[in-house]
Amino acid sequence: MLILISDAFAPDLPEKLSPYGDVTDDKGKLQEATVVLVRSKTKVTREYIDFAPNLKLVIRGGVGLDNIDLNYAAEKGIAVHNTAAASSIAVAELAFTLMIALPNHVTKADSTMRVGQWAKKKLKRTELYKKILGIVGLGRIGTELAKRAAAFGMNVVAYDPFVDSSEVAIMKPDLKDVLNNSDYISLHLPLTEETKGIIDGEILNEFKDGAYLINTGRGKTIVEEDVVEALKSGKLAGFGNDVWYSDPPKNTPLIDAPNVIMLPHLGASTKENLLRIGDIIESIIRDFVLTD
Repeated sequence: MLILISDAFAPDLPEKLSPYGDVTDDKGKLQEATVVLVRSKTKVTREYIDFAPNLKLVIRGGVGLDNIDLNYAAEKGIAVHNTAAASSIAVAELAFTLMIALPNHVTKADSTMRVGQWAKKKLKRTELYKKILGIVGLGRIGTELAKRAAAFGMNVVAYDPFVDSSEVAIMKPDLKDVLNNSDYISLHLPLTEETKGIIDGEILNEFKDGAYLINTGRGKTIVEEDVVEALKSGKLAGFGNDVWYSDPPKNTPLIDAPNVIMLPHLGASTKENLLRIGDIIESIIRDFVLTD
């Protein structure tokens, strides 16, 4: 059995998987591969699957599966798994980092200091304490973020049509009930037909004036042009973004928008998370071998 590691994983993964078959990172051997490991860079399209006649298992290191044609994979009898349990802490910590950095003007303070400016009077901070955090999508990552917000004395509300109650957040029956009252909105949504472009100009009007928006979920859940307009008008006080329409982004209007912190899709890229992902991948492949 050939295991193809198509994207970047922890360096110890090939050795960890070696008991289960031959392991390679040579993408030219796709046609021989029984198992393919991907992250967000490799797109497992219909054409990709047709080029891999021996493929039986695709494992996505991470959460989102929008880079995999799930319907066609199922039609071809290819099992698809992700490693959702691994990334929760890493992504939640990054979302919280953005929530701290924006109201404390961390990037502005650093850049002005580097050009000899002393912006002490210009940069006015605000605290997270007693502010309302609205979480849109209360899965594993949203739940971890809620725990961290509570530790900072924030009040947490959430909207998720698949979650009725939670020990870490007050659930709201309607998305607008979260947006109307929250000082911070953090998006943790999968990309589906229902969520694509959900944060557009119309829904941004429902936001509390001067709110901060954080997106560590999926880039295409927002309409970038509408977020830019909300930033320019002051409807949004700031935007922290780690996810994009494509990696890397092409011609994004956010590049010139005010009060934006942009990150190169770092959410799952911690040393610890890559090790957790490797452990889950090994477990999935072990079960695959035993049941094959």
